[in-house]
Amino acid sequence: MRFMIIVKATPDSEAGVMPEEDLFTTMADYHEELSQAGVLLDASGLQPSSRGWRIRYSGGKRTVIDGPFAESKELIAGYTLIQVRTREEALEWTRRFPAPFGDSAEGEIEVRQLYEFEDFPPSEAADRFREMGISSES
Repeated sequence: MRFMIIVKATPDSEAGVMPEEDLFTTMADYHEELSQAGVLLDASGLQPSSRGWRIRYSGGKRTVIDGPFAESKELIAGYTLIQVRTREEALEWTRRFPAPFGDSAEGEIEVRQLYEFEDFPPSEAADRFREMGISSES
């Protein structure tokens, strides 16, 4: 089972404020534990939305919308992707996730389970993804 730990953005993260060294060390320690336990698949911080864009689909057309985007609480500042045996194991790991912007700052993470190929009925499209090496099991 794969889970994505989503770090919600804040006005500071959207302004490009980098984490202080002690927080960066705490995050490194936590991710090192995930790695040593064999459950870490990927992790990264995201640059501010001012450096990104969105594609809006409407009426068969695509429109590029440049950042920044309003409502930083709805944006993502980073993520960690883990693979564990159970939902309970994922919950235990996420309970230990460091406060994303330090213990004295407001912050929030969201945890979402990823779909696996087994969640979908057999199909030619799913087989094509498997052939591309896109796997639900890393």
